[in-house]
Amino acid sequence: MDLKEEDILGEAVSDHWYYQSKASALLDYVKHLNPQSVLDVGAGSGFFSKELLKKTGATEALCIDTSYQSERNELFSGKPVLYRTHSGPVDVDLVLMMDVLEHVDNDVGLLCEYVDKVSAGTHFLITVPAFSFLWSGHDVFLGHKRRYTLKEIEGVAGKAGLIVERGSYSFGLVFPLAAVLRLLEGIPGSRGHPPSSQLIRHSPIINAMLKGICSVDRLFLRINRLAGLSSFCLARKP
Repeated sequence: MDLKEEDILGEAVSDHWYYQSKASALLDYVKHLNPQSVLDVGAGSGFFSKELLKKTGATEALCIDTSYQSERNELFSGKPVLYRTHSGPVDVDLVLMMDVLEHVDNDVGLLCEYVDKVSAGTHFLITVPAFSFLWSGHDVFLGHKRRYTLKEIEGVAGKAGLIVERGSYSFGLVFPLAAVLRLLEGIPGSRGHPPSSQLIRHSPIINAMLKGICSVDRLFLRINRLAGLSSFCLARKP
């Protein structure tokens, strides 16, 4: 999770339709793996790790983010969560990279760095924003370098030495509306307006409606390789 967006949403982030729907998609992707230990790279607040600790058999999480002001430990649902600015070799079942690779110049290099830190058989769940033509002030505000098609992010995983097991787009049902709005918007900075996040607090009714739409969307998550706002890739270190 990007800490900039957590600052915008505040406590509402835990119930926001976008993050709740992405967390549900994450759970769908990894539930058959039954991970016990999680390494969350670029974890921010640790939202996605905490969802795994709360809703699966995962027993511990190591959250890595260079933006942390200090390192600390805490308990969540009675399970340890460690917040660190970096990590050496680590023994985990699952590595999360939730919207991380789009922030760095060398995406393959960063992924390789963590592939080298874990044992054979470790799974990686990677998400990135989808489709370059959806580029907007939202990307500029968050410091993105690029957006990806499924083929592109699967190619990055392959170059890092991973075997891709599954890939698909998420948020497919809201994709048409979002695509129209972003294409009409252009980049705000180019029109004299400062770039900003498009994630906002909605009324409870609108938030519930959007969560409902995304619940239907998840019925097609396994087969949606056509379009969406986010690209998901599950891969394994051989």
